[in-house]
Amino acid sequence: MNADEVAELIESGFEDADVTVTHPRGSHDEDHLAALVVSPTFEGKTLVEQHQMVYDALGDHMTTDIHALEVKTYTPEEYEE
Repeated sequence: MNADEVAELIESGFEDADVTVTHPRGSHDEDHLAALVVSPTFEGKTLVEQHQMVYDALGDHMTTDIHALEVKTYTPEEYEE
């Protein structure tokens, strides 16, 4: 899966999220992705719960189409800091 497809999947799982997916090792390494997800939905959730929400949005793609995904999650307030 490419970065845009992963971003679209994550965005579809959240009502109001700002999602950026990149290739942290450069565009030559499409197997490794990094997702930055900012959403008010994360308010009051632990970091583990936040990451689980992202994985849930990706569904089976996490085990079939995505080799490695680095996830960073923030509420809008946390991200502004």
